[in-house]
Amino acid sequence: MTALDLSPSHTLLFLFAGIAGFLLVASLIGLILRARLPEGRTNPVILNLNARINAWWVMVLVLALAFWAGNTAVIVLFAFISFQALREYISVTYTRRGDYRALLWCFFFFLPLQYWLIAKNWYGLFSILIPVYAFLLLPISSTLGADTTRFLERAAKVQWGLMICVYCLSYVPALLLLDIPGFTDRNLQLIVFLLLTVQSSDVFQYVWGKLLGRRKLAPEISPSKTLEGLVGGVLTSTAVGAALWWITPFTWWQAALIALTINMLGFFGGFVLSAIKRDRGIKDWGNLIEGHGGMLDRVDSVSFSAPIFFHIVRYWWV
Repeated sequence: MTALDLSPSHTLLFLFAGIAGFLLVASLIGLILRARLPEGRTNPVILNLNARINAWWVMVLVLALAFWAGNTAVIVLFAFISFQALREYISVTYTRRGDYRALLWCFFFFLPLQYWLIAKNWYGLFSILIPVYAFLLLPISSTLGADTTRFLERAAKVQWGLMICVYCLSYVPALLLLDIPGFTDRNLQLIVFLLLTVQSSDVFQYVWGKLLGRRKLAPEISPSKTLEGLVGGVLTSTAVGAALWWITPFTWWQAALIALTINMLGFFGGFVLSAIKRDRGIKDWGNLIEGHGGMLDRVDSVSFSAPIFFHIVRYWWV
């Protein structure tokens, strides 16, 4: 089977209409649950659920507007997401005055250059800019500060932040560069597939964990994650990915396998970033998104899944 013969604009309109319908149902359920509470009583779970749903309305609207504005707007949007995620990461990371020069390179040179290279379709350079050139330049820049206190730790943290928040996330708009035979002008649909699949895994892990969660996976890293939530969330979102085969160049079973792969990577992305948060003694990376925490809390799973998804598609379909 191949993708259904709908125009790219009609496909995206259909998808966002479906997402809006799903959010509308979720909003109604949230309102009903809140209305059934005894007068004067509150439930933290219901409050958090409604806050998450309201935040999803805003995030979907912003994404839809970027898609409507075109590829450049999508690239700019993810550049902003990277900037905010990196800012949150650095704000809770141990740095010293000797790191300021390296941080300037990160925020005002490598981040915009990475996304400019994507806009220019320069795969050969954007794929190695950060893991080669930035990783060599940043510690050199830090040494010029003549501060050796915990130098290795500080240099590694800055490099790791740039890798996760900029390099990995930039692979989402980089999907626009792929020249897939028979899939011309439909690359935005690959971004929708990636985001819907991975983000739905986060949502379903939360839902299944609340409904059936009993066995904690690693409470010292992520107290709320359970084995039941992981299995239920990954399997449900894998089914979502398989159901979305028609917006991709994949068959349904290929979409299912790819969805399973990126869902597992997304889970471990959130797990790794949770370990860093526990190490820093914080619950969330920030409070930008009500009910979700910071920007990095929302895109941690995408940061691990996006590069792998990009290279799977590039290797097998381009």
